[in-house]
Amino acid sequence: MVDFGRRYHKKAMQQHMLVIRRDNIGDLLCTTPLLTAIRKRYPDVWLGVLANRYNAPILAGNPDIDDFFAYEKAKHRATDKSRLSVWWETAKLLWRLRRMRLDVVLCASPGSRRFARLLAARHIIEADRSGGEHEVVITARLLKPLGIAAAPGPLVLHADTSRQDTIRAAMGLPQNDGRCLAVHISARKPKQRWPIERYAELIRRLLATGLVRRVMLFWAPGAATDPLHPGDDDKAARLMNLLVNLPVKPLATHELPELVAGLSLADVVVCSDGGAMHIAAGLGKPIVCFFGNSSAERWHPWGVPYELLQKTSRDVADISVDEAFDACRRTLERIAQE
Repeated sequence: MVDFGRRYHKKAMQQHMLVIRRDNIGDLLCTTPLLTAIRKRYPDVWLGVLANRYNAPILAGNPDIDDFFAYEKAKHRATDKSRLSVWWETAKLLWRLRRMRLDVVLCASPGSRRFARLLAARHIIEADRSGGEHEVVITARLLKPLGIAAAPGPLVLHADTSRQDTIRAAMGLPQNDGRCLAVHISARKPKQRWPIERYAELIRRLLATGLVRRVMLFWAPGAATDPLHPGDDDKAARLMNLLVNLPVKPLATHELPELVAGLSLADVVVCSDGGAMHIAAGLGKPIVCFFGNSSAERWHPWGVPYELLQKTSRDVADISVDEAFDACRRTLERIAQE
């Protein structure tokens, strides 16, 4: 067991701990309860996170960390940037971290050990990823060698208030409406993609019955043909054409903080399993989520009320509008009673 039990006065050498989380947005969010637990148990330890530039904005404003470091994955690089330049920048970042003489490196994501070894930390701790538990619970296993037995708490995510104000003004959203629905239509995996026509029917029914007053539409911006970041601009345009003259406002979020701020203004979120779902959970939003061929046990929304729809076919295309509508109705009625 790694001993961080003693307190350090200002002139003493501070202990340094780094958490590595190299994968996706949801994975990094599922690591935030780990960060909270470490900070609560060891308030004087310097705590940093190594992430990639794609998911690192999730850590902005996180009160539990002292710093975060972001490297660029080669597959995320701009078209005018070479792989060699990306690797060189990463090497410089790792050298900078190595010179910090880290005491402990926690490998929160699979495949992080090779990075950890390059950092020459005194202790390297890897999570036992066996079993069928939630990703938050799996990641929290890293706490045991640190002498921390607390159950993992909620996800931690903070929306930028200035972006919130800008979006609220641009979309004409009132304060504390209580019936604002966010719908995110994009999903990375084909079997996680619900048909656009069903989103349109669901939204029309929710508005017609008065369960919601307005809808915010989100999607992954960009063209479907973009080799690095395929987007759903065409799908969003098709959906808006099906919802003409209804109180549905599209919001193209070209940066991750925009998506966080936009979803923070909704009362309920409808989406497929993915980064947007975990962002909604991090913001404390009730969620209606579609699961296809991913594990609901491992990836369901953490720490918030949710309705999860998954068919035995493991394809969200088999989820009916009736099922989605009933799940939304139950969620909205639960909010109204609170």
